[in-house]
Amino acid sequence: MGSHINFSGSQDGQPVLLEDFSTLLFNSECFRALCCKGPPPARPEYDLVCIGLTGSGKTSLLSKLCSESAENVVSTTGADNIRKYWSRYYQGSQGVIFVLDSASSEDDLETARNELHSALQHPQLCTLPFLILANHQDKPAARSVQEVKKYFELEPLARGKRWILQPCSLDDMEALKDSFSQLINLLEEKDHEAVRM
Repeated sequence: MGSHINFSGSQDGQPVLLEDFSTLLFNSECFRALCCKGPPPARPEYDLVCIGLTGSGKTSLLSKLCSESAENVVSTTGADNIRKYWSRYYQGSQGVIFVLDSASSEDDLETARNELHSALQHPQLCTLPFLILANHQDKPAARSVQEVKKYFELEPLARGKRWILQPCSLDDMEALKDSFSQLINLLEEKDHEAVRM
């Protein structure tokens, strides 16, 4: 005896029991509607630049988000000798991800603040949406989003710009995915603005 699938299909508003999956596919109005419209539309792709100091967690966050092994992600460090070359990666970017270690030392936090200020004012980035990730929220010394916002002076500095400040850690991938969804929304808004012009 075959297993039955309860399909809330059409016979006088009553559920129809179907013998097998192939019957479900051929009798389903939903399937016909989906299959006859062609392939789903392509999702837009965006070129993003991800910057932050060494140890902020850029490689770890992105590799976990993409389900990649950290060994498969080419890490470009945020060390002093490399930061001066960041601007070489800015051209063509449509958005910026800035990762900061919210549990870092005062000195490192000050350096991160200066780098974020420079990025927000850089001619190639100043009109782009920013996703600022306050990483390592799972550490005891982590500063809250409100503390980061105040310390980084984001309200006055980023006035008129499109930016999102979100807490994150490797332990909370749902929050990280939500942060990227918010960034995509900002990018899509920019796409719609360009179409309207």
